[in-house]
Amino acid sequence: MTDGTTRPDPLAPLMDLEGVAEAAERAAEAISAVHRHRANLRKWTVTGAESVLRGARASAWLEGGEPALPADGDVTDPTLAAALRAADPIAPEAIDETVRVWRRAPIQVLARLALIASPTGPELADAPTDARSSEAGRPVGDDKLSAAMKEQRLHLLGDLVSGGTSVPDPVLSAVVHGELLTMRPFAANNGIVARAASRLTTIAGGSDPRGLAVPEVHWTRHRDEYRAAAEAFASGDPEGVRRWILLHLAGLEAGAVEARGIAESV
Repeated sequence: MTDGTTRPDPLAPLMDLEGVAEAAERAAEAISAVHRHRANLRKWTVTGAESVLRGARASAWLEGGEPALPADGDVTDPTLAAALRAADPIAPEAIDETVRVWRRAPIQVLARLALIASPTGPELADAPTDARSSEAGRPVGDDKLSAAMKEQRLHLLGDLVSGGTSVPDPVLSAVVHGELLTMRPFAANNGIVARAASRLTTIAGGSDPRGLAVPEVHWTRHRDEYRAAAEAFASGDPEGVRRWILLHLAGLEAGAVEARGIAESV
């Protein structure tokens, strides 16, 4: 039995921050419009695959890697290789299954992303064991937060993803992105995991169901602001949180422009 009370939405106050509701609506409308482009109606698996590839390359650059793909296809930069591996579960051919698990068990998906994005990812990616049983898929403590505290925060984040909030999914994706980026729960490549999970949030939430937007390109163009806004988000100050969310949402809106360019080239 329940006590009949309704738990307050922990993210509801974010919608009262100046400019957030409007920016979320603009981002959602821009992405919805690009989904109606004729190329995305007929060949969305092609445009979606290109979006994921561009996003992975930009994500690698934000993580300090080399984004250029070698002409021979032999990727030797470990950060780019990690970003490309993390993109596999959100590529068109895999996204339906990933979304199904994400909605039910988001922590399992995060652990899997952390595992395949880790330096040992190539050896562990095809292993049949639960990703959480691997060291690469488990939270690790640091001088700010213990592993147990990070585990707790991951579960709180998982509760939000699993239906614990009613804020628009572009705003939820900003929280997922910012929390994973700044908490740094895993041993390596947390930014890559954060940006992949952010994409997954808008795909599963329905604002970008085919994963067409490429917000990562905007964030690379504003790399210094991206880092500063992430630090502001981590402070917990309302103005800092607002700054991060608006930068994230600007990326989504600009990502729709990038997606339109992809569609026009098909």
